[in-house]
Amino acid sequence: MAFLQMNLYSQSLMRQVPVNVILPVDKLLFPGMPEREDKPYKTLYLLHGVLGNYMDWVVGTRIQRYAEENDLVVVMPAGDNAFYIDQPKANNFYGEFVGKELVKLTRKMFPLSHKREDTFIGGLSMGGFGAMRNGLKYHDTFGYIVSLSGALFVEAFPERTNDSPMFFERRDYIESCFGNLDEVVESDKNPRYLIKKLLEEGAELPKIYIACGSEDHLLEVNRDFADFLKENSVEATFEVGPGAHEWDFWDTYIKKAIEWLPTENGVKGINSGNIGRE
Repeated sequence: MAFLQMNLYSQSLMRQVPVNVILPVDKLLFPGMPEREDKPYKTLYLLHGVLGNYMDWVVGTRIQRYAEENDLVVVMPAGDNAFYIDQPKANNFYGEFVGKELVKLTRKMFPLSHKREDTFIGGLSMGGFGAMRNGLKYHDTFGYIVSLSGALFVEAFPERTNDSPMFFERRDYIESCFGNLDEVVESDKNPRYLIKKLLEEGAELPKIYIACGSEDHLLEVNRDFADFLKENSVEATFEVGPGAHEWDFWDTYIKKAIEWLPTENGVKGINSGNIGRE
């Protein structure tokens, strides 16, 4: 499998952005196995969490194996600690970058399907929020959203203080990302606001997959969001499994999420972990 590490110049961010890409174009098959049809690949844009970077998914999970087995291209950009939200005052348009520009650039570079139903966005924690917000914001581009342990708590922002020892939980830091916290709930930075707006417009929403660990501090936040989706008749899958806010859980559930996605269900190729005949 091809694993590419590259830098893209982003007009949305006005700088070079590191991006990793898993591209299963070189899968080696066992004799007698049918070769994949020569057609564009389905794609998952996969976002890291706070304190992470574009290497996180590759280091923390077996995403390369899962991608190859399902003939899935996976694009993993750097999002800093910025929640994948547009920040006009700092000229950091992270939402526009992952929801629009990155898709456009990678489609120029690689044999990717341009179809909405073949284009997915996902992430964990901060990246789970980023996937949910930008998957909804750019619903014409993304047909499916995956949020693992998502930081889906925008409604609580107005009550934030600066008491937390963790910088990303402090009111002043969140304001630096989201702007005025008294206005953010009724804005397109809030996934719930976007869902209500899209439902009012009669738009086709992406299908949604949410998972969170039974010991995760964000479980109730995710359960509440899943309840909100159900109350509004939004098609969604919500799963709770053993684990906390950690990589063992995310490795297990990114595999489950990929199985949930409408991938090609490809065959295992020949590699160091699979040398017996399938």
